[in-house]
Amino acid sequence: MERIIEFLEKVPMTIVSGVFLVLSFALPRFGIVLPIDLAWVSVIVSGLPLLYSAVRKLIKNRGISKISSALLISVAMIAAIAIGDLFAAGEVAFIMALGEILEELTTDRAKKGLHKLISLAPTQGRRISEGGEETVAAEEIRRGDILRILPGETIPVDGVIVSGETSVDQSVMTGESMPVDKTVGDEVYCGTVNRFGAIDIRATGVGEDSSLQRLIRMVREAEGKKAPMARVADKAASWLVPAALLVAIVTLIVTRDIRRAVTVLVVFCPCALVLATPTAIMAAIGQATKRGVVIKSGEALEKMGKVDVIAFDKTGTLTHGRLAVSDIISFDENTSEDKLLSFAASAEAKSEHPLGRAIVTFARERETEILESESFKMNVGRGVCAEIDRESVICGSESYLAEMGVELRDDSKKTLLALREQGKASVLVARGGVCIGVLALSDVIRPEASEVVSRLGKMRTETVLLTGDNRLTAEYFASMAGIGRVMSELLPEDKVSGIEALRAEGHTVCMIGDGVNDAPALEIADVGVAMGSMGSDIAVEAADIALMNDDISTIPYLKRLSVATLKTIKFSITLSMLINILAVVLSVAGLLNPTTGALVHNAGSCFVVLIAALLYDRKFK
Repeated sequence: MERIIEFLEKVPMTIVSGVFLVLSFALPRFGIVLPIDLAWVSVIVSGLPLLYSAVRKLIKNRGISKISSALLISVAMIAAIAIGDLFAAGEVAFIMALGEILEELTTDRAKKGLHKLISLAPTQGRRISEGGEETVAAEEIRRGDILRILPGETIPVDGVIVSGETSVDQSVMTGESMPVDKTVGDEVYCGTVNRFGAIDIRATGVGEDSSLQRLIRMVREAEGKKAPMARVADKAASWLVPAALLVAIVTLIVTRDIRRAVTVLVVFCPCALVLATPTAIMAAIGQATKRGVVIKSGEALEKMGKVDVIAFDKTGTLTHGRLAVSDIISFDENTSEDKLLSFAASAEAKSEHPLGRAIVTFARERETEILESESFKMNVGRGVCAEIDRESVICGSESYLAEMGVELRDDSKKTLLALREQGKASVLVARGGVCIGVLALSDVIRPEASEVVSRLGKMRTETVLLTGDNRLTAEYFASMAGIGRVMSELLPEDKVSGIEALRAEGHTVCMIGDGVNDAPALEIADVGVAMGSMGSDIAVEAADIALMNDDISTIPYLKRLSVATLKTIKFSITLSMLINILAVVLSVAGLLNPTTGALVHNAGSCFVVLIAALLYDRKFK
């Protein structure tokens, strides 16, 4: 039976139902009389699923939830059939089926994100034993095993480095734009990528205990916590059904006219209510699509209108998610900024470290001279040393320069501290044993970020920064954007906790992010918004809304559109209720019969669609 119902509910059969309903009404007007009323097709195709739904809810649901909009439509349909008005029966059934299809189109969501997240889990590792190296399946790795991770490989478990130094790209877990330098004793996470040196680690979190598996588990749990929004028509059915039956029975007793009673049931049907929400949402989704915003569900659009707190991720959301040279500071009056950049780029030209590559890229963009280097040496995660113009040039951290016998003056140390407080990465440059300057690198904040935060503030929407970056970096970028509340150094589970804490305060929360590490927070938030074009596929799939043009200035527009959609839905519902009330009065008075009542009832549905169409073309700043 369920297969039959599923077949009848599909779009092609609903179109067939509508065509036969129109023919049922039109053919008699042209004098064409058939041996069987074509409205029977509409009654069977669109009516059977309604009847099945009403009976199933009566049997399975508890309490007031037994009463649904399908029950009222079924009662009206059966009553219309009983008095021989098949058009009225088919019309209410068809309108209801159409509403179901529109609603389904607005709420369908792909479930690909979790599968993509699972695909990130490494399948094997290189275990070190007395017999040498052996490649084993990830599920065979045990806590305490020693594993070797070569450059470019994904780390298969959580662990602690016992040998070697490297830089690890852990953006999958923390969203940090820069690889993190790691040495003996530092923790590494499953799913992150070893960028440079070979390291040996001791496994501490394996299988389901690893950080990546916890991330997968959180996404699953977050999906399960999102309860579907109850339909407006079903909410109203708890009082519409008793009211319709009461008015119909009283009408029958007082007038002794069964046609009037049936007409009351027909015009009482909440078809316009069924159409009010999905048509407005489809119009809003269509408008948003023109602006490069993909809204996956009507529920997300409705909730966005109620959002009073928006939580931003930093990297790739408030910022562009790429490193660039932000400051060139010379400590030597005889060395210009261009000359300092030239020395640094020449020394870093053969480096594979992201900081080095960013310096070289910047120098090429500025058409700065890059000299050929000799005797190049790279100390993984610390710095490089090269001979340029027969003179030693060293680029790296303060500790690396000290190790190479280069000491910093007090004023240079103050400059370095100031750059750190701004959340910038610093590369010191030494020539001939003397530190001659520093290059600072930073992620680049989006120029529209501060305006977006300001506009949201005027809309009484609070903004919060949730990021895996360190406190100084987070506070620096938050101050540039005008965000007052900051939560930093967060792993994916911490972001989820942050969202839950905001919701516990009574807020309706929207999370905006772009990375894999944002997926659980995007799922658990009332509304998740992903940066579509540069964001990870997993983040996009986990989110309710995707900004395909990566333009965060569309956030205030999205908020206004959502509020306008809610107002449109409320207006449509109010108008449809007024039309229903007027139709009930006319039905009781005998001025409408089941067929004309069905047409008036249909007019209410048309008004709802027209109002939604106006929303589609509305201009928003």
